[in-house]
Amino acid sequence: MLKNYIKTAFRTLVKNKAYSVINIAGLAVSLCAAILILLWVWDELSYDRMHGKVDRIFQLSTTFDASSDNVWPVGPPPLALFGKAEIPGIEEACRFSNSEAAITKVNDNRKFTESGQYVDPSFFKIFDFSLLEGSQQTPFPDNSSIILTKTLAKKYFGDKEAIGQTVLVTVDPAAADSKRNFRVTGIVDDFPLNSSIEADFLLPFDLLNENREGEGLDAEWGNFGYRTFFLLQNGTNPKATEKQLADLHRKNNDAEIFKTLVYYLQPLENLHLYNGKGEERGMQQVRIFTLVAGIILLIACINYVNLVTARSTRRSKEVSVRKVVGANRLHLFWQFITESVVVFIIAMALAIGLTYAAMPLYNGLSGKEMTFSLLDTRVWLLFGCTLFAVVLLAGVYPALLLSTFKPVQALKGILPGIGKNNGFRKALVVVQFSCSVVLIIATIIISRQLEYIRKKELGYDKENVFLFAQRNFIGRFDAIRAELESQPGIKGITAASSDISNIGSGTGDIEWEGKPASMANFMVNQMAVDHQFLEVMDIPLTAGQGFSGMPSDTSYIVLNETAVKQMGLEDPVGMAITFRNSPRTIIGVAKDFHFNDLKKAIGPCVLFAEASMPLGGMYVKTTGNDAAQAIAAVDKLWKQYNSEFEFDYQFMDESFDKLYKGDIQAGKLFNVFAGITILISCLGLFGLVTFTAETKFKEIGIRKTLGASISNIILLISKDFLQLVGISFLIAFPVGWWMMNKWLANYVYRTGMEWWVFVIAGFTAFAIAAITVCGKSLKAAKENPIKAIRTE
Repeated sequence: MLKNYIKTAFRTLVKNKAYSVINIAGLAVSLCAAILILLWVWDELSYDRMHGKVDRIFQLSTTFDASSDNVWPVGPPPLALFGKAEIPGIEEACRFSNSEAAITKVNDNRKFTESGQYVDPSFFKIFDFSLLEGSQQTPFPDNSSIILTKTLAKKYFGDKEAIGQTVLVTVDPAAADSKRNFRVTGIVDDFPLNSSIEADFLLPFDLLNENREGEGLDAEWGNFGYRTFFLLQNGTNPKATEKQLADLHRKNNDAEIFKTLVYYLQPLENLHLYNGKGEERGMQQVRIFTLVAGIILLIACINYVNLVTARSTRRSKEVSVRKVVGANRLHLFWQFITESVVVFIIAMALAIGLTYAAMPLYNGLSGKEMTFSLLDTRVWLLFGCTLFAVVLLAGVYPALLLSTFKPVQALKGILPGIGKNNGFRKALVVVQFSCSVVLIIATIIISRQLEYIRKKELGYDKENVFLFAQRNFIGRFDAIRAELESQPGIKGITAASSDISNIGSGTGDIEWEGKPASMANFMVNQMAVDHQFLEVMDIPLTAGQGFSGMPSDTSYIVLNETAVKQMGLEDPVGMAITFRNSPRTIIGVAKDFHFNDLKKAIGPCVLFAEASMPLGGMYVKTTGNDAAQAIAAVDKLWKQYNSEFEFDYQFMDESFDKLYKGDIQAGKLFNVFAGITILISCLGLFGLVTFTAETKFKEIGIRKTLGASISNIILLISKDFLQLVGISFLIAFPVGWWMMNKWLANYVYRTGMEWWVFVIAGFTAFAIAAITVCGKSLKAAKENPIKAIRTE
């Protein structure tokens, strides 16, 4: 019996080629798109889940005001040691610090640029990163030990045994005399791509205590610059531990600023998609993409249901004849179910092929390195759920519909629940085009927001400016600047302690006359700058003046407008202030500029000059046409003073785009999948119009014979469908407004949702539908009427 069902299903598909192609193509493209979307979703959700104790690992975050959005994923170095020793719920603690150390192989002229981490020995007790060689209990026998990743060991030593080998490490790239030999004591497997913790090498955290007086970092309760992870005991309440950590801090340092100190323990598994306070960061995008995958599959099922029920009048005589010759209701039911399953299996096979073919392009577009494997149980779960939905929505309903009517009535053309009663099909068309219009609205607004970000005035000039770490340039900066400024194509040279587009340093060490007690925890962003920084970066002053380049600059600071406003200062220029434990004078007020991404409001900022803070970043401003000459001039000097290192520079446009890399990539993917959704909707609409034209074939012939024009025929076929598309706007517009309003809420600085966005979205959807419907209608209207009526 099953063999007969399958054979009949294939005969039906071959007999109705256009119908079969539309159904199979729609399902195949939908499945492929859903797989690709869900691969992205699964990758996002898989971050940091590779650790066996992931449910007990937490990252520390800090704020000085629980009502503030300023939360930093760092803490003071003593907190890890004291916390483990004095809080029973803490099993282990590990501190991290980024390492700018440069590694070279002894007696080798090859230059490598790597990124590493200083970590405590407890690193391998907390995390399950695989230590291929070495001791997990004592990974760093001394402060001259280093652990390399498998790839790095291969790069340096080839197939030779790396353990016990020596590498030359420049611990502090700013100090030429900081080179020393380190012995390789461990090889760790490469860190997974879906890990929030990344490194090419690991150095002992205690190395940072060398050359520090007294207790070193272990007494620096005010130094909030170190990522800290805690492994809690089973059953420990993280919220209670947060409070214990804050109390412990105040017990050891009861400074006024720490009275409102709050610590958060963020679960490791939430690190990638949430901020320190547990608020969504990337999770909203994950939900949106999951919704889009569901919409795509839903629309494909809607197309199938619509086409099957639309064709029911043609299948009615076939079913009636089957009933007359003895087929019962159950036989017919399973026949239609089998047809749905056969269609799905063919579509699934095509979808698998399309997915494999699309993966290289998709990875390039998404910026990930995902793999599609048929051994992944989640893929088969997706296929199974989709098959169930197709059979339930697109198989069971038509099967019940066509297997229950009476053959005598059907042979006369009387079909209860089918015939003219097509309200169900109309509702489905409205649903699928409502989804399409919502996605068009979302596509326009996302594109506008990303364009708004790129074009927004930042308060400084980032055009034609490239930035790089100075390394050995620092000690001879003035001489190098003088030489470079004489080169063609270079308009200015300056330096600062960090990247202006993402200042990561802040302090609460700022006092002024009249400072209210309520501002004891007032935090400012800080950046040390060269005296030409404001001029080269084109940051205007609204009051006072900038730095002069004289030694007296260390006694001055420049505030931004937001700092002046939040501090409540009137006429601040010339006012005495204490900053970083030193008396200073406010010399100028800079116009506000964006030093973080546009998801955050501009905060208070202090620009200052201080000999103890190295200006590690050099900014070179070029004329656009001569950028290559400017880079060559810098490269020449680089080889002279930094021959051990590669010249690694980045234009500020690229640095700025990195802040929004995830948003930009997600926006591109969203556009692609929105286009696929609209395509599938139009495919279903095309199928319905095609069938409608076929069923009205004789009517069209008679009307044309009686004098109906081509436009009359097009209107006859198209009006119902285009009305349904128009009705979908009433649903799509409010849903689209609500959805995108929530998405834009992630940005403090954002584009508006103008009325014309909805007009364009509606017009676009209507135009696409009209072209689809009217194109097929026109073809039907041009048919020779004699063909339609010659048998009557």
